[in-house]
Amino acid sequence: MTKEVTDIEVEVVEIDGIAPAAPRERSGDPPRRGDWQDWRQWQGKVRRLDGRWWPLWVALGILALFLALTLGLVLGVIFLVFRILMSLLRSILR
Repeated sequence: MTKEVTDIEVEVVEIDGIAPAAPRERSGDPPRRGDWQDWRQWQGKVRRLDGRWWPLWVALGILALFLALTLGLVLGVIFLVFRILMSLLRSILR
């Protein structure tokens, strides 16, 4: 007994009172890509930032500045503690 694959072709007439969209015929032309995918125009887009994103860049800049200042302060405190400890050891060992 062999099993045969059966293909069933169905046409949907209506679903919940709405007719489905008719399938589009494919043409021989490839679909047109948007301007953002055109490699020739990337040079101008890479060099300038989109104006809609400036709040994000401001927030990220403030965050980066805060992290840099915090790191500098921590390194300064560590350096100061190291210098104080070294001066104490020098004064004790003399």
